Amino acid sequence: MTIATMPAAFIGHGSPMNALERNRYTETWHVFGASVPRPRAILIVSAHWYVNATAVTAMARPKTIHDFYGFPQALFEVDYPAPGLPELAEEVAEVAKPDYVGADADSWGLDHGTWSVLVHAFPDADVPVVQLSINAAEPARYHLELGSRLAALRERGVLLMGSGNVVHNLRAMDGRSPELGFDWVRPFSEEAITVMTQRPAEAAQLVSHRDFSRVAPTPEHFLPLLYIAGFAAATGEMPKVLVDGYAYGSLSMTSFGVGVPCPPAATDLPGASPLGSKAPSDGTNI
Repeated sequence: MTIATMPAAFIGHGSPMNALERNRYTETWHVFGASVPRPRAILIVSAHWYVNATAVTAMARPKTIHDFYGFPQALFEVDYPAPGLPELAEEVAEVAKPDYVGADADSWGLDHGTWSVLVHAFPDADVPVVQLSINAAEPARYHLELGSRLAALRERGVLLMGSGNVVHNLRAMDGRSPELGFDWVRPFSEEAITVMTQRPAEAAQLVSHRDFSRVAPTPEHFLPLLYIAGFAAATGEMPKVLVDGYAYGSLSMTSFGVGVPCPPAATDLPGASPLGSKAPSDGTNI
């Protein structure tokens, strides 16, 4: 069996409600999944596994985690029964050296940063999925360099994905304005696009941007981007924007692909839907 060399992608995942909706973002995720070679496995860095350690899920059957509250019951009923791939934990640990990567056999699973995207990109849930935690104790450069080393797994059929948001300020959200981007959000998002598409090796420097503390009061949604920037720097392939836009004023929905033969998705679809009563007032855990 021939193993294809895999691309990589960062997905701006936005609200968990995207798991249940069809809009121009979720359609792009679907087209992306249909356009890439079938992966041996997906290794995904989700904003929602943010701990003081670097680890990968190493169970054969990862559970679907509903790590949010205040949303409709239908969202809690979503199950994404993709298998795991325990042996991939050892491969990740090997290519990540000298950094240590632990194996989590039972505590985590697939959180909504992962499954809200994959229900569209790989709806059959038949590709093994392994999550990589974001080590909160490490600086931005660490994440970019780890992404660079993980690029070696592309030759083993592993699709590297990041799931977060380039801009993510929950307290500033306007849930009634699904396609709005505040004026103070746009300059950082546009600079991030410039850096990613022209100088991905410099992406870790974005945390020093004058607006970073406002557009990313906590960094966990931004950091998955650096893994894809590191992948691009290692492979010499420049990321391209798969889809761009804003949601609820203070979220950037930009997604990037590296080596992705992804045709344009439908442009006649709306963006995200108004949140209204679908989320708590502070937007917790989206």
